[in-house]
Amino acid sequence: MSLLTKILIGLVALEHIYILWLEMFAWTTRGRKTFRSLPAELFEPTKSLAANQGLYNGFLAAGLIWSLLIQDPAWCVNVAIFFLGCVIVAGVFGALTAQKSIFWVQAMPAIIALLVLLLT
Repeated sequence: MSLLTKILIGLVALEHIYILWLEMFAWTTRGRKTFRSLPAELFEPTKSLAANQGLYNGFLAAGLIWSLLIQDPAWCVNVAIFFLGCVIVAGVFGALTAQKSIFWVQAMPAIIALLVLLLT
């Protein structure tokens, strides 16, 4: 796996750690500023739902970080492909069902990382 690929995967993982933090710990504060399309009165009642979503984003980040730590070249690529694919599916689904910008913020960085991974 090339250095560029590792950097891109690391950036996608960092983004999902940020999403974990935002949805699990800052939903009613920073979340209001980030998700301005949601009515302010929805943040408190949806706090546990957002935390659940944040946990799943943490699993995605953990898988991507794991892919960077695997010593076997074939396994590290396969694990990276799987978790980048999961991020892409989540980003596309979020764009279709919640907010179109999710595609550009979540899916596109993973698509770029996956393309670089497959091309190197």
